[in-house]
Amino acid sequence: MLNIDEIQNGIVIDHIKAGTAVGLMELLGITQNTSASVALIQNARSAKSPTGRKDIIKVEGDASWLNLDVLAYLDPNITVTTIRDGQAVQKEKPRPPRRLVNIVRCRNPRCISSIEEECDQIFEMSSNGKYRCIYCEQELSVKPE
Repeated sequence: MLNIDEIQNGIVIDHIKAGTAVGLMELLGITQNTSASVALIQNARSAKSPTGRKDIIKVEGDASWLNLDVLAYLDPNITVTTIRDGQAVQKEKPRPPRRLVNIVRCRNPRCISSIEEECDQIFEMSSNGKYRCIYCEQELSVKPE
């Protein structure tokens, strides 16, 4: 069995769908932050996961620069545990954000965000719980895999 040391201060992003943690790290900006100590565990055994496998990301140190709002959109099963002095002080499931900015692209070829390169891709959650483009009202059809 593989053993990964515990972190003293930081966060643990757990219950990530197996095989998706690398893309999640890029989306969160973890791969661009060279000062962060990061452990990536892929395909770890999991009794809770339907596939029996999961990924885990451990970020040592100050993780306040991470925008974790998008986690609930990407995978509702993800949990985030805050670690202080080697102890788990808070464990939570992120809630879906009201707004997604530059996370997904509008699929409407006539949308201004598809035509103009400098235009941000912005989606807001509608009253029915689905995300819609703020420019053309195009609804997101499925979550990314």
